[in-house]
Amino acid sequence: MILKHIKTLLPPQEKVAKLPCLAWAPNNNKVAVCTPDRVVLLYDEQGERRDKFSTKPVDPKYGKDSYAVTAMAFSPDSTKIAIGQSDNIIFVYKIGEDGDKKTICNKFVQTSVSGSGVLSGHHDGTIVRYFLSDDGSRESQQGQLVRHPGPPYALAWGTDSFLVGSCDKKVVVYDREGQVLQTFDYSRDPSEKMFHVAAASPSGHTVVLGSHDQGTMCGGAEMFDCYRRRINFKKKFEITYVSLSQLQVIVRNYSTGTRVVLSSYYDYEMGEVRIMGKDRFLVARTSDSILLGDLMTNRLSEFQVPWSGSGGNEKFFFDNEKVCMIFNVGELSLVEYSSNGVLGSVRTEFMNPHLIVRLNERSRSGLEDNKKLAYLIDMKTIAVDLLKGINVGTINHNSKILWLELNETGHHLLFRDRKLQLHLYDIKSSARTTLLSYCSFAQWVPGSDVVVAQSDRNLCIWYSVDSPESVTTFPAMEFLETMEMSAEIEAMWKTLSKLALGAQQLHIAECFAALGDVSMVRFLRQTSDVADKVSQESQGEDGASHYKVQARLATLDKNFKLAEMHFLQGALDEAIETYKRLHMWDDAIALAEGYPELDRLRASHYQWLLKTGQQNEAGEVKERQGDFHAAIGHYLKAGLPTKAARVAISRPEISRSAETVEAIAASLVKGEFYERVELARAAFPAEVVKLENAWGDHLVQLKQMDAAINHFIEAYSLKAIEAAIAARQWKKAVHILDIQDDPSTAKYYIKIAQHYASIRDYEMAEQLFVKGGRVRDAIEMYTTAGRWEEVHKLAVTCMTEEEVAALYVGRAQEMERDGRFREAELLTTVKQIDLAIAMYKKNQMFDQVIRLVAKHYPDLLTETHLHLAKELEAELRFSEAEFHFMEAEDWKSAVQMYRAKNMWEDAYRQVAKKHGSDAAQKVVFLWARSLGGEAAVKLLTKFGLLEFAVEFSTEKYFDFAFELVRLSHKEKLPEIHLKHAIYLEDEFQGKFPEAEVEFIRAGKPNEAVLRYVHNKDWANAERVAENHDPDSVPDVLVGQAKVSLEQKDFQKAEALLLRAQRPELAVTFYKQDAGMWSDAIRICKEYLPNKLGLLQEGGEGLLEQAREWEQSGEYSRAVECYLKVKDDANAALMEKCCMKAAELSIKFLSGDRAVEVVRAVAPRLAQLRRFSAAELYLSMDLFKDAIDVFIEGEEWNKAKRVAKEQEPYETYVDQKYKEYLKNQGRAESLVDVDVMAALDMYAERGQWDKCLETASKQNLKVLHKYLALYATHLIKEGDAQRALELYLQYGASPNPQNFNIYKHLFLDLVSPPDNDGPDSYRMLANLRDFLLQLCKSVSMSAQANSPAHEDFEQMLLIAHYFATRSASNGQEQLITIAAKLSVSLLRHTRTIPADKAFYEAGKACKKVGWESMAFIFLNHFLDLCYQAIEDDSEGALDHMDFMDTDIPFDVPLPSKVCITEGPLEQIRNWVLTVSVDQQVEQVLPRDERNTFEGSLVAAGSGLRSVPCVLTGYPVLGNNIQFSALGKAANKEDWNRFVMVTKLQTSHSPECQDVLRFIGLWCGGLPASDLFFH
Repeated sequence: MILKHIKTLLPPQEKVAKLPCLAWAPNNNKVAVCTPDRVVLLYDEQGERRDKFSTKPVDPKYGKDSYAVTAMAFSPDSTKIAIGQSDNIIFVYKIGEDGDKKTICNKFVQTSVSGSGVLSGHHDGTIVRYFLSDDGSRESQQGQLVRHPGPPYALAWGTDSFLVGSCDKKVVVYDREGQVLQTFDYSRDPSEKMFHVAAASPSGHTVVLGSHDQGTMCGGAEMFDCYRRRINFKKKFEITYVSLSQLQVIVRNYSTGTRVVLSSYYDYEMGEVRIMGKDRFLVARTSDSILLGDLMTNRLSEFQVPWSGSGGNEKFFFDNEKVCMIFNVGELSLVEYSSNGVLGSVRTEFMNPHLIVRLNERSRSGLEDNKKLAYLIDMKTIAVDLLKGINVGTINHNSKILWLELNETGHHLLFRDRKLQLHLYDIKSSARTTLLSYCSFAQWVPGSDVVVAQSDRNLCIWYSVDSPESVTTFPAMEFLETMEMSAEIEAMWKTLSKLALGAQQLHIAECFAALGDVSMVRFLRQTSDVADKVSQESQGEDGASHYKVQARLATLDKNFKLAEMHFLQGALDEAIETYKRLHMWDDAIALAEGYPELDRLRASHYQWLLKTGQQNEAGEVKERQGDFHAAIGHYLKAGLPTKAARVAISRPEISRSAETVEAIAASLVKGEFYERVELARAAFPAEVVKLENAWGDHLVQLKQMDAAINHFIEAYSLKAIEAAIAARQWKKAVHILDIQDDPSTAKYYIKIAQHYASIRDYEMAEQLFVKGGRVRDAIEMYTTAGRWEEVHKLAVTCMTEEEVAALYVGRAQEMERDGRFREAELLTTVKQIDLAIAMYKKNQMFDQVIRLVAKHYPDLLTETHLHLAKELEAELRFSEAEFHFMEAEDWKSAVQMYRAKNMWEDAYRQVAKKHGSDAAQKVVFLWARSLGGEAAVKLLTKFGLLEFAVEFSTEKYFDFAFELVRLSHKEKLPEIHLKHAIYLEDEFQGKFPEAEVEFIRAGKPNEAVLRYVHNKDWANAERVAENHDPDSVPDVLVGQAKVSLEQKDFQKAEALLLRAQRPELAVTFYKQDAGMWSDAIRICKEYLPNKLGLLQEGGEGLLEQAREWEQSGEYSRAVECYLKVKDDANAALMEKCCMKAAELSIKFLSGDRAVEVVRAVAPRLAQLRRFSAAELYLSMDLFKDAIDVFIEGEEWNKAKRVAKEQEPYETYVDQKYKEYLKNQGRAESLVDVDVMAALDMYAERGQWDKCLETASKQNLKVLHKYLALYATHLIKEGDAQRALELYLQYGASPNPQNFNIYKHLFLDLVSPPDNDGPDSYRMLANLRDFLLQLCKSVSMSAQANSPAHEDFEQMLLIAHYFATRSASNGQEQLITIAAKLSVSLLRHTRTIPADKAFYEAGKACKKVGWESMAFIFLNHFLDLCYQAIEDDSEGALDHMDFMDTDIPFDVPLPSKVCITEGPLEQIRNWVLTVSVDQQVEQVLPRDERNTFEGSLVAAGSGLRSVPCVLTGYPVLGNNIQFSALGKAANKEDWNRFVMVTKLQTSHSPECQDVLRFIGLWCGGLPASDLFFH
């Protein structure tokens, strides 16, 4: 047993302070020490104090000194600690984490104590062991164990030993039988007196002792490390055996520091502990059990070995994280981690790591245990068992089974047979399904029920095993073969090849051919042929597992030892032959030891070496065989005389041969080897210097610098200095340098100086730098050392200012390399900000980059954020990239980043946060499209976007639209087909066949017919119509006939129309379009005899008759015939007949008859828009009728010319022209005819700017009329501010008819809430200026001094107060003036809204601290809100607070509250609080008049004071008088306002404008203020 002192937990005190007790936590992570003050200190396993807490008595009334702590013990889970006290109680404290409050979770009042074992120490040194048990059994012999030399005050009982401390200052460790194991003697320490207490940790790993001065008597405590032996396992783990019997072992991971305590549940001694399974799992053996452990999860298990006689032959499989599979002599046993005992065992001879037991994987609460195992009973039978010995399924197959695997839920089994068929078996329903007829690889996707399999060169995926027919196929190799070779595609080929080779899928691994690796492909093809041959010969054996195939693959992987192991299964010759083929002769010879052909093999090796010119290796062979002459010969042939010399020197018989020595010397001279020096000293003295130099060079090459120095000195070479420097013999190097006169030696001073600088001998280094002419290096040295005084002293002698700056920059770069970034930034104060930014960027300290850019280049901050975001995105640091994108306000790039990486949740989060629903919907759509299938439907349903997605998909993504509709809304399939058809037709010209199919699927074949007809594809149109829509066949034929008629192919058109059974159309075409009456009559006679008479009575018939009468001189009858022609469809014929009738009547008939005919035909011509009718009227002197025809044809110039010639009709034409312009809305033209009508038209059409522009060109009366109309319109539309701007632009008329407009304008502008801020100043100032202008205009009109005039003056005053308050609120120094103005506005509540006035007055008073007025005004505001407005009862208001003031009572009550519910609730709470506190005097403040300070009317006398032009308060004392009568100001307020306005810090343009207005309004500013502007 080994004990080592770790540290002192508690230093001893200078007084008696005995430690009552100590205790270790079972998890070895905490030790508790109780002090004499009844405070419990908690330490970690390293002895660092982490926490403390105080104990308490059984009853507080007894006091803190009424008890002592006697014992402590941790709970098994180390989360609680029990404290035993002398007042007969045990408190249980909940410890929690470090720093958590320690709470009492239980307490037990004690009357007696019991236990199972006692170890007692007596005054005579006797140590006695007692065992107590209910059944009287004994764990081991009890009684006296040992007699200690002194009284054993400190006892610690471990698992296999116990420790004793006594007054003799010694600590002795005994074993179970009382034999001394180890002794620690502190008797020579004068500060040590005696040991009083000891406690061992539960694992026996550490012991804590307390002594008199350094322990319990004076409050000291020590910690020791206790162990039997330690093992370093693979330099990764520390395995500590803490007892002789090895009942406990502690395994510690060096990298993580985590510990696992391994102990036998059955108290068996453990043997060697092994760490297996990728350094994650523990395996330890005892005599009758095996211990297993998971180092990552700290789950341990132990089971008694169920097999006997075959221990040590077990094979452990750690593929499953929850269970260990152990295979031994045909039996497979399963052990679940953290559970003792074997979970289950089955008999099978076919072990496979894929025989995975499924233990409640992906389980849910409330479900029973799901533990299943699938295994092979024989090669054709699979059994599925519950791990309770119950079989739940047996599968009998007709072929050998090569692979099987359960899914994680244990509900489905996947297996592959010798025929490479992949089958799926449903355990619950016992249904079996063949998924693939050829499968080379298959696997369940972890965490799901998805199956991935490889069929030939395709990758097949089943996303739902409940629907095995739904399979998705990806041709892997075909896909790559279609791609053009690039670096990316080449990498994909390499990955595919490596994976296939790793999985031993040789036919797929042959895709190395795509990489041009022909030799690899040839080797794999040969290996595959071997495997196929083995499979054929063995009738079903997996050829890939044959030793030849495995050996070839191991050879390919350059794992020759593994290949040798496979060959040794029965083919030693092949192994040797393989080594020979690879020219690995040494391995072949080593393998052939004891082989009959060994000598022949060695001879072959020697001949091969000679044949290949490897003389060196041949010499080594001969040297090993003892043929030294032959070896020297080979070495000399190989150009290695040094080896030959070594052999010659080592063999005296050879060194005596002059011929051999001469040959070796000649080679040495020729090769300039140092070994010839030994020969040269005797034979060639002149070459010694040369040889010494060469020898020194050789020693340098061998890094033997110390030895080379003397050789170079002998050779008189400067290389001696270099060798001394390389050997770090600095003083010798300086000595050699000092005796040299060669100026080229200066460079060596630099190297030596650098050394002295490195050891901080700066003075010596400076001297050497100066001698070497490198003052700058000395400066650099001092810079590195931070000795800036020396830097300056040297720098001024040899450097310019720019070079000094460069020096500081260089120093900053060094600091950067050292990680001293802040210091580097300080040194770059020489205007090198870009270097600092680049430094931080290079070191990815982006927050510092942003800080510097924001400070020095704020205009580049956004660009910097974007640049950093893109770099972080490229490095896959998405959250950091998102931060910089958002800082740059480029959320779209953040979304695109997440989309590109399929991080859809983050993309949706960004879009929803920054861009609203439209963009978010599109992101969800793309998300769903990436998922596809039912997952897409679920996602879209979750967001309520399924309908949107279907609709959006029909714009471009029809495959996705069909998928969604089939899974959710099958009834919409026709609609999607229809949209797809339209899309194909519109977007892809020439895809009409595909569109036709979609139209038919949509149940709209007629649409396909119409598309073909539109494209004049008559054959397809007729085909679709005949097959799918017979009713549309006639329409197709008619359409084709129309085209034939356009092409003048009348015969074909006639045939088509007759096929369509539409002869009437043929008649119409011949009659109207072609004018072929004979053909029309022919068709009519043949197919429509009942319409022949009607055809013959048509226009053409009458026309022919009229011509005959005209030719025979019967003009009257000819005219009658011409007049009878009525064919409205043929306008040319009608015009021709009418003109012919008029011409004949004028030429040949009487005047009355001619007039009658003209009156008959002229209306017809006018109706046909043939204005030759007017000429007919003029020819008969029918001027009025002619003018009407011209007007109807909008021939106004002709109408005016005729009217001008006939004066009675000129007014008539002008009136008609005005009506025409009005009806046409041509106001611009109407202006020249009737201005007022044009202005009215502009107003009606809302073209107010045009209207006012035109009116302004007339007179003021007209302008103000339309200005008033426009203002009224704007006020109704809620745009009073625009109306105000118009009046400021055009002026205000004193016309009384406009007064109501002005009043409405005023109320609309002052009534809105929250218009008391500086943002509203310009609007209020415009209102004020407008009213000033209006008052001046009214004062100079007949309305001067009228009630309306007084009202406008009052409005002007109110507007001035509003504007001045707005300007004052913009300056912190003027908020008291703003508050006074708000109070002054209360006297005008008959004009402005009362609730708004009281609210703003109360708010302003509260802001400046006038809480009395604020309370009264806001309380009255609440009365207005809750009583007057809601009850509409003015009498309910209380006006007592405003008695004897000029604040009116009878004010109009507003219809709604001026503020929202939130601020209203805040005011109510404040008023209620003030009212309850009663700390505010609820009365209005009074002045020297004993009147409210804001009232103009004195309470007693009724005298009215002049209001201050700045605040509205009464002017009483010091005042400033203005030129205008009745205009004055309180001097204090005036001076404050003026001074604030003048301040350079404010320089408020609003306050300046207020002073400007007061100057205009009051007849100028006081003289003392004229300098302001």
